[in-house]
Amino acid sequence: MVSGCYDLLHAGHIAFFKTAAQYGKLHVYVGQDQNIRQLKGKAPYFSQEERKYMVEAVRYVEKAYVATGFGMLDFEPDMKVLKPDVFVVNSDGYTPEKKQLCEEHGVEFVVLERIPEEGLPARSSSSFKKEMQFPYRVCLAGGWMDQPWVSAVHPGSVVVAQVFPEIEFNDRSGMATSSRNVGIELWGNELPAGNPQRNAQLLFGAENPPGSAYISGSQDHLGLLIPGISRLDYNGSFWPEKIETTTQADICEWLSKVLHFAPLMPRPEGYNPLLKKNLNARFIKRLGDSGVNCFEAILKKDVILLGKAMKESFLAWRDLLPFTVPDWVMEEMETSYFPNYPGAITSGSGGGYVIFPSEEEVERTLKIRVRC
Repeated sequence: MVSGCYDLLHAGHIAFFKTAAQYGKLHVYVGQDQNIRQLKGKAPYFSQEERKYMVEAVRYVEKAYVATGFGMLDFEPDMKVLKPDVFVVNSDGYTPEKKQLCEEHGVEFVVLERIPEEGLPARSSSSFKKEMQFPYRVCLAGGWMDQPWVSAVHPGSVVVAQVFPEIEFNDRSGMATSSRNVGIELWGNELPAGNPQRNAQLLFGAENPPGSAYISGSQDHLGLLIPGISRLDYNGSFWPEKIETTTQADICEWLSKVLHFAPLMPRPEGYNPLLKKNLNARFIKRLGDSGVNCFEAILKKDVILLGKAMKESFLAWRDLLPFTVPDWVMEEMETSYFPNYPGAITSGSGGGYVIFPSEEEVERTLKIRVRC
C-alpha cells in the first residue's frame, strides 16, 4: 500500500511505484480533492478521479483508489479495510505518525530513498511544481541604478537573480511581485517560451504603458525572466547597456545555500520612498560600484565580500534616498544583522525581508533556490 497526492504525475512517481511493487501487488490511494485543499490551501491541478485514472494506468499499479479519510493520515480507514502486508513511503514522506500507525496495525513500514530511473533526473512533486511556476527576482545590490534619473548622474550596476522560494513571498516586499503579477496576467503562472531578454522587454512595456506616472525599473523584469544571476550595467537609460549572466551550477547552488531571508513588515500602503532625493554623484557611484563588487563576490563564491557589497548598497540607498530606509529598519539592521553577519540588505524600500549571507544554518529564516 502507498498513498499520496500524485498530482502532476512525473518520472519520480513512476520510479517509486516500480520499486514499491517489488514488495507485492501495489495498491495506491490518492488524496481527496477536499483533503488536499485543506492541507495545502489550494485545489490540486487534477481532480481525484483524474489522478486515480492516471495512477491506475501505470503498469506497476495493481489498483488505485481515492482515500476515504482526511488529514495527513487520510489513508488510515483504508488501511483497516485493505490490511496490507507492507506500507511504503519515500524518505521525504516519512513521518513518525505513519510509522506508529503501521505498528498499531501490524504492517511492515518501508522507507525508500528517492532514486530516479537510470539516466533520468531526480524528481519530486514540490520541485516540479516550482519549476513550472513563475519565479521571483531578488536584487542583491545596486537597486535604483535602473532609473535613468540615477544612472544619468553616474553609471553603475545592479545584481539580480531569478529565484524560487520555499513559500510565496509577500506582496509589497521588494521581490518584484507587482511585475510578477503582470507577467502572470500575460502568460499564466508559467515562464514563457522564447528569448528571456525579449520577454523582459514585453513585460517592461506591459507594466509601463504610455502615460505611467512612475516607470517600474527594468531590473525587475530582467531578473524575473533571465535564469541565473545577472549583472545589469545602466548608464542613463531605462534598459541596461550591458548584461552579464552566469548560470554556472556550482555558483547558483552556492548562492542558494548562503542566502537567508528574514521577514520584516511589508511596506505600508501609500508609502513613497522618493520624497527626498540626494542625487549626489559620490553616493550613486558607491551604489553602482556595490553592484560590481557583489557580482565579483558571487563569481568567487566569497561570502565575506558578498556581505560587504550588500551592506554598502544598503547604506548607499540611505544616503541617496533617505526614505528607503526608515529609522526602525536601520535600527533592526544595526542591532541584529550588521554585528552578526558579513552584511545585509533589505529586499525593498521600507521593509519586506532582510537578506543576508551566511555559510551557517540560521533558524527561522526563509530559503530560496536560484534557478539556473
